[in-house]
Amino acid sequence: MTPKLRHSILVAIVQDSRNVAARIAKQQGVSRQSASAWLAKLKDEGLIAATGVGRGVSYHLVRQNQIHQSYALAGLHEDRVWRETIAPALRDLSENVRDIWHYAVTEMVNNAIDHSGSAMIIVELLRDAMNTTVYIADEGEGIFLKIQRALNLYDPREAILELAKGKLTTDPDNHTGEGIFFSSKVMDAYDIRSGNLHFMHDEWGEDILLERSATAPGTLVLMRLANDSTRTLQEVFNAFAAPEEYTFAKTIVPVRLAQHEGEKLVSRSQAKRLTQRFERFQTVVLDFDGVAEIGQAFADEVFRVFQQAHPATELVPIHMTPAVEKMFKRVMVH
Repeated sequence: MTPKLRHSILVAIVQDSRNVAARIAKQQGVSRQSASAWLAKLKDEGLIAATGVGRGVSYHLVRQNQIHQSYALAGLHEDRVWRETIAPALRDLSENVRDIWHYAVTEMVNNAIDHSGSAMIIVELLRDAMNTTVYIADEGEGIFLKIQRALNLYDPREAILELAKGKLTTDPDNHTGEGIFFSSKVMDAYDIRSGNLHFMHDEWGEDILLERSATAPGTLVLMRLANDSTRTLQEVFNAFAAPEEYTFAKTIVPVRLAQHEGEKLVSRSQAKRLTQRFERFQTVVLDFDGVAEIGQAFADEVFRVFQQAHPATELVPIHMTPAVEKMFKRVMVH
C-alpha cells in the first residue's frame, strides 16, 4: 500500500466512518473486496478499528498516543512542559511539524503562566495516524474576561475581535502580543474556550465566534495539526510581515466578529471598536465575509475618518458583497 493510498483511506474514514469500503472502492476504481483487504491491513497495523458487522460496520482512527499531565504553575517554565510531555511524543515527525508544535505549545503555556492567575494547568496530547491534538487548560479568571477588564471593553465578545487582530497583550512590558495570533495561524485548527464563549480558527482559515449555553471556568486551548503537514513557521511569519522586513506589520481582521448576534454594522461606535489598534499595523486586510451590509456612518468612520487620521496604515477590504462595496465606494468619493 502506497503512502498516498494509505492517506486517502484515512481521510475517507475521518470524513465519514460509514460505508468506507464501498466509498474507497469507487474512489480508487477497485472491487469492494480489495478495499476491504486494505482496511483489514490498516486494522492489523493498529491504525484503525471497526465496530458493527456487515453493512453496518463503521471505522475510526485508533488513538496511538495519549498523554495527560498536570503542572503546578508556581516556578514552572514552558520549556519543561515541552521537553517532558510533548516533544517525546512527536520525535518521529518532520522538523517543520516539531518546530510548529514547539512554538505553539511554549507560547500557550507561557501565557497560562504569566496571565491566567491559575494555580495549575493540565496538558493533554492525543495522537492518531493523521493528526496530533494538544489541549492546555487552566483554572484562572478566563482569557476573555481578563482582556475585557484590562482593556475596559463593554462586552467580553469584543476581546475575541482584539485577539483576532493580533498584537494584543495585557502585559506590554513583557509580551509582544503575537503568541495567540501566530499560534492560531500555524495550526490546522485552533480553539479557545472560556466562560460561554468559543473562539475558533478552523482549517479553512476562518475565525469564528460561538456562544455556548454552558459556562466553563478558566481557559481551554485546543490545537490540532496534521502529522504530515508541510507548513513552516517561517512562511506563516512571512505572510504577515512587511516586504523586506521581519516585523509583524500586516493583519487580517474578520469584520463579522464586530457584528454581534442580531446586530448590523451601522454605528460609528462599532467602527471605532473595529479600528482600535489598527494604527499598529502597516496593512490591515478587512475581511467582510459574512457581512451582508454596513451603514453609512460605520463605513465613513472606518474608511474616511480613521484613514485620514492614520495615513500610514493601509486598509484593504476584501470579500465585500455588492451592498458593502457600494457603501465603501460612496464614502470614498467624499
